[in-house]
Amino acid sequence: MDIMPAIPSIAERQEQSPALRDRFGRDIRYLRISVTDKCDLRCNYCMPKGFRDFTEPAAWLTYPEILRLTRIFAALGTRRVRITGGEPLTRKGLPQLIAGIRAIESVEDISLSTNGTLLAPVAADLQAAGLNRLNVSLDSLDRACWAGITGADKLPHVLAGLEAARAAGLGPVKVNMVLLKGVNEHEIPAVVRYCFEHGYILRLIEEMPMGQTGSVRGMATLETIRQQLVSEFGLIPVTRELGGGPARYWETPDGHNSLGFITPMSQHFCASCNRVRLASDGRLYLCLGQEHSVDLRAPMRDGCSDAELTAIIRQAIELKPEKHEFREQPQQIIRFMSHTGG
Repeated sequence: MDIMPAIPSIAERQEQSPALRDRFGRDIRYLRISVTDKCDLRCNYCMPKGFRDFTEPAAWLTYPEILRLTRIFAALGTRRVRITGGEPLTRKGLPQLIAGIRAIESVEDISLSTNGTLLAPVAADLQAAGLNRLNVSLDSLDRACWAGITGADKLPHVLAGLEAARAAGLGPVKVNMVLLKGVNEHEIPAVVRYCFEHGYILRLIEEMPMGQTGSVRGMATLETIRQQLVSEFGLIPVTRELGGGPARYWETPDGHNSLGFITPMSQHFCASCNRVRLASDGRLYLCLGQEHSVDLRAPMRDGCSDAELTAIIRQAIELKPEKHEFREQPQQIIRFMSHTGG
């Protein structure tokens, strides 16, 4: 009779490694920090049109609180930090926060996810503060289609932000395009060419069913599109690492242009997931596709020591599930993507 091996206890795992290690042997080295759930757009796969039920700023973690938690995570082995939202650039003073994170010696990489509408005026300041790189959302190059997806007519602002980021040295700039069935599939080759011409790395992303915003359309997968693009552009698989995320990359034969595919639905990457998400209200989410979470704001504001917060975080990692259940339970996640922090 086969006997399943016993899962090591948290005490045994802590003895084996000072790093954060979950029940499934994954070391947590990547912290995504949402600084706000507010956004100047209403992308229809992220939040409903007209949505205004945002967290009050008084409930957001302050920058000193974010830095304190980041230092604790860094001491536990976190090496990559990504700033997210909502739209993080709607919160004032972001370069100062990035400079504070840069001062944490063991943090090796700081990145930013943005919709790009507010990027152009601050790109140089972000780079000077210590930002290594950024991802910019670009779901269409057609102005009317982009406005239909986002609820605003600001595509020129995004394109200007991309150029400002490249000029500031925040590269290679990565562009995120979410595949929206029946909406922007036909534009993918044009966006690929645009990114290749401008030196951006495009990542195509399968839409995830996050609450009601992700259940309106049928889910589309990237496999057929990947095959078409490999054939059209002569792409070959990339064997070297191009960032710490879940994208699988291909490149042109000359190595000058890269294209990534993020496939949480058709080919999930849960077995190698090394990340957790800190929401703007201080709640730590252990999986984008599950509701497991732990509040860090309340104990911190109640006077917890760093040692006590470290113990809470270690216990929280016990809640990290083996995998998401987007396919098995597509209605399970009722929160919007903007609340979790991307």
